[in-house]
Parts: sequence; structure tokens; C-alpha cells
Amino acid sequence: MHSTRGTIRYATLQIDGLNIFYREAGHSDAPAVVLLHGFPSSSRMYETLIPLLADRYHVLAPDFPGFGHSSAPAPQSFAYTFDHLAEVIERWLDALQLERYALFMQDYGGPVGFRLAQARPAAISALVVQNAVAHEEGLGPLWDTRKAFWRDRAAHEAALRENLISFEATRLRHVGHSPNPQRYDPDAWCDEYAFLCRPGQVDIQTELFYDYRNNVAAYPRWQAWLRARRPPLLVVWGRHDPSFAVEGAHAYQRDVPDAEVHLIDAGHFALDEATDEVAHLTREFLERTLLSAR
Repeated sequence: MHSTRGTIRYATLQIDGLNIFYREAGHSDAPAVVLLHGFPSSSRMYETLIPLLADRYHVLAPDFPGFGHSSAPAPQSFAYTFDHLAEVIERWLDALQLERYALFMQDYGGPVGFRLAQARPAAISALVVQNAVAHEEGLGPLWDTRKAFWRDRAAHEAALRENLISFEATRLRHVGHSPNPQRYDPDAWCDEYAFLCRPGQVDIQTELFYDYRNNVAAYPRWQAWLRARRPPLLVVWGRHDPSFAVEGAHAYQRDVPDAEVHLIDAGHFALDEATDEVAHLTREFLERTLLSAR
């Protein structure tokens, strides 16, 4: 038996004047796997997955600016856009001298990861998508309020904050429509809501989500990149996600016909309920695509 805490190292790098916190495990000479977190989480969401990959891979998981233990400057001094988050994470990768890596992307990790992939396609050895959308059919009914916010920010900002960052919305992101809510640790959403209640967080997350409209506009470019590059691609999708519809999972096969797509009995944060299944699918996929190529 191995302690989870005993296999993970916790560190911070200064990038562009920001402290970027990250979790790291495994040997530095092993194939690298970079885990990109979702909203409103942090690298903490991968705490259960990291030890299950670290015996064979160099696993790294950063907190984006504005999240977790990384710096969270006010929007007046830092542009909270997905372009900017990706630029910071790209420089973090450079500081670690990571030249080639697989990306595991969940939720907000998708927009950051696809920007990294487009900027440096030769660096990407494989992609794992876990409930991260790159096709409009993946946006479920909850996005009606969010799209209205993009069309008229002033008129819909209050509704957006209730839809996105209220306590109930934070709980729903985890439990979703799961038939097994007793499997979910309420600390997950209570801790995330406490994070959202930190001074300045509402403004930070509202600014960043207003920029999310540019992710939707970028979907055709991401799809074109997938069709042109055909990277090894695994899609693991929690079918009980209230935000991202399962049609978004199947859509990836239009761009990468050889993509592996698995719908599992879990929600938006599939690791809450199905850590072992996600780890098993990811390990098998990476063994075929990374270890067999060495």
C-alpha cells in the first residue's frame, strides 16, 4: 500500500510575477502527463488520480491564475481571459522544461489545453478529454442563461452569478443527475463554495466566464486542429453532467474517427464517483499511445 500524500510533491513557481502552484508525482524521465483542472476547482481535483498514474508517468497538475493556491490578482491588474491563462501555463511548462506531454483536460482545462495544443502541436503526445466541450451540441440547457449573459452582460449578470457560482450551482456541478448521490463527498462543493466566497473571487470568475464566449467562437478552430492533427484521443464522459451533454462526447469522433469515447456513470467531476474507472481507462490508453511508442 502507498499513501496518496506520500507520492505527491507540492511546489510553486513564479511566472510573470505570479505564484503558480502545482502538484507533481512520478519520475522526471518518464512520459509527462499534464492535468488541467476545471471550474471552480484546482489541481486538488486530481488528488485521487495522480497516485494512480505516477508509477509510470511524470504527472503535473497546475492551478490556473485565480484558482486554488496560485496567485489571484484583481481583474484590474490581470486580464482574466482563457488566452491569458494559456499563456501563463505555457510559460510554466517552459520553466519546467517540458517539451512533450499528454494533456488531460476537464471543463476549463479544455479551453486552456486546446490553446496549448494549437500553439505547440509538436509538444502534444496524446489528449484525454473528461467532460470538456469543443462542440456546441455539448452545451446543455444550463447554458441558456450563460449565453444571455454574453449577449447582454448588464441585464443578465445577476442571473449568471446564481446560475454559475451560487452554493446550489456549486453542489449541482458535482452531484448532477447521478442516481447515486450518496457516493459524493459534500466537502467537494462546500470547499469550492468557500473558495468562491473569498474576497474578489466573484469578480474574477465573472470576468473569466464572460470571456468563455470566445471559447465557443473558437470551437471550429479546435475542431479543424483535431481533424488536421488526428492526435491519440481518449474521451471519458460522465453521463450525469448537468452542464455538458453527452452529445459533446460523441462529437469528437467526427474530428478524430479513431478516438475512444466512453460514457460512464458519473457526473461533471467524474473523479468524484469513478476514480478507478477513469484511472483504468486513462492508464490503458496512455500505455498504448505513450509507452508503446518509446
